[in-house]
Amino acid sequence: MGKVTGFKEFERKDESYKPVKDRVKHYNEFTVPLKDKDMAEQGSRCMDCGIPFCHSGCPLGNLIPDFNHMVHQGEWQKASWILHSTNNFPEFTGRLCPAPCEQACVLGIIEDPVSIENIEKNIVERAFKEGWIKPQPPKTRTGKTIAIVGSGPAGLAAAQQLNRAGHLVTVFERDDAVGGLLRYGIPNFKMEKGIIDRRLAILEVEGIVFKTNVNVGVNYDVKDLKKFDAVVLCGGATERRSLPTPGIEADGVVQAMDFLTQQTKVVFGQKIEDQILATGKNVIVIGGGDTGSDCIGTSNRQGAKSVVNFEIMPKPPGHRSPATPWPYWPLQLKTSSSHKEGVERNWLINTKEFVTNAKGKLTALKTVNVEWEMVPGERPKLVEVAGTEKTWKCDLALLALGFTGPESTIADKLGLDRDVRSNYKASYGQYQTNIPNVFTAGDMRRGQSLIVWAISEGREAARQVDIYLMGKSDLATKNEDGDLVGL
Repeated sequence: MGKVTGFKEFERKDESYKPVKDRVKHYNEFTVPLKDKDMAEQGSRCMDCGIPFCHSGCPLGNLIPDFNHMVHQGEWQKASWILHSTNNFPEFTGRLCPAPCEQACVLGIIEDPVSIENIEKNIVERAFKEGWIKPQPPKTRTGKTIAIVGSGPAGLAAAQQLNRAGHLVTVFERDDAVGGLLRYGIPNFKMEKGIIDRRLAILEVEGIVFKTNVNVGVNYDVKDLKKFDAVVLCGGATERRSLPTPGIEADGVVQAMDFLTQQTKVVFGQKIEDQILATGKNVIVIGGGDTGSDCIGTSNRQGAKSVVNFEIMPKPPGHRSPATPWPYWPLQLKTSSSHKEGVERNWLINTKEFVTNAKGKLTALKTVNVEWEMVPGERPKLVEVAGTEKTWKCDLALLALGFTGPESTIADKLGLDRDVRSNYKASYGQYQTNIPNVFTAGDMRRGQSLIVWAISEGREAARQVDIYLMGKSDLATKNEDGDLVGL
């Protein structure tokens, strides 16, 4: 590395946040970037570790030590080229990825790991600012046509890769704007939607065709997909998980994605009749993941009277658990910026009933504390703790419980096989379904997962489609050792 003692000389620095009292007044991003000098120092913290486990931690196989070194050297344009060689959309992952690469960082064994995600974000933002990211249409066209169903990160990655190979790519999106959950499922304060739009403008100039308000299998006949030489299904895992709890149909019990989507549309000037609002209400968010955190941040911005969070699992430890040693993803407490804006967090608690008034309006939740009984060789068993029943005032309950899998419409109408988890069946590394010219990638294939995995699967599926159509492919991929090969 450029400065072999950098990790000894400089402590980890992360971008800071604007004050809570200011940022909860709006829906814009609120991070404060580090100065160039600080970024160079952060890049120099990357050790000459011999075996960079960050490679195996990153599903994309990003060349992390290489772009860290370039940032340390001030070679930002080279850093951008290296970063984009493996990641189509670092502006997404640099904001939204939980950074498994950092948890696998060798420096993390003894010190705070290298701030890889923030370095990645700064590289791509510098690249856009300097005009280094430009459309790169293919020099020749193959004449082969491909339909991509779904415009989330998997669909967009597959589209750009296949377009680079010279194929004619059309992307179908059922919503009114491109981006999938990036568009409406992620609050604007975590990623402003202009970040998506500036990348889409490049993809369009490169020759990709986007068609919105097209719901394949509903207002677009699946038979029309036959006119394409290949189809890639990247519709995501969109079936929302619910609860088998009395009162679940009450007025005031709302799926998190409905709540978040409405607010994002309002931010962009759309009128939503009877918008679900947390204003002046006692809000309880059920689910402790990222979506639950997003609901907390949005509720505070809408002016909730109180915000409470329920999680049925135990409270994770503050530091890495021995059960998940380095370099694995750790079982560890995560406190997001939204949590810091105001919420009462509760673990090991189960909702027993949604209480309503005579008009069917939600007024309270009844809960009980629980424990997980662990028996060797058996699945953990949920046990209620006697005498811990409690009633909580609640006007709005937001269900942030994740997704069970993809919708069945397209699979049923095309006759696609599904696995035991209801995902569209296609083996990892092949991405080909039981219909030879139909492929699938991302959450639709693997189940609910990370943005970085979606981009990785979109890229890998694109290569397999290219091989199917042309007999070979020069598109980049990772070999068995995790090294990048191809273009």
